Amino acid sequence: MTMNDLGSKIRANHLDRAAYVYVRQSSPGQVERHKEGRLRQYQLVEWAATVGWPKEKTVVVDEDQGKSGSAPNARSGFSRLVSAVGRGEVGIVVALDVMRLARNSPDWHNLIFTTASKYGWIS
Repeated sequence: MTMNDLGSKIRANHLDRAAYVYVRQSSPGQVERHKEGRLRQYQLVEWAATVGWPKEKTVVVDEDQGKSGSAPNARSGFSRLVSAVGRGEVGIVVALDVMRLARNSPDWHNLIFTTASKYGWIS
C-alpha cells in the first residue's frame, strides 16, 4: 500500500499506538541463505515511518526467525504480537507477506478474534 492508499485509513488513534513489524523466515536454511529477504523485512520499519509511525513507536518482532509456523505455540513472537493486539497496544501490523504471520487457521483465528473482540466488532 502506498501513503495515498493509507491516507484515508490511518487515523490518529492508530498512530497513538505502536506499529508492529513482524520479521520471519520459516526455516534456518532460509535465514542463512536468503539474507536479502530478511533485510527487506527489516526495511518495513522505514515504511512504517513514511506512513506516520516514528521509530520509537515501532516494535520489531523477530524472535521467530527460523521457526516453522506448523508447530503450535512454537513462535513466541507471534504470541507476543497477538497479546499486544489484545491489550490495544497495536495501531498497525506490518509484514512483508501475511503468510509470515500465520500459516494455519488456528493462528489466523486467534489474531482476528483478538482484534475483533478488542474493538467490539464481535461480542
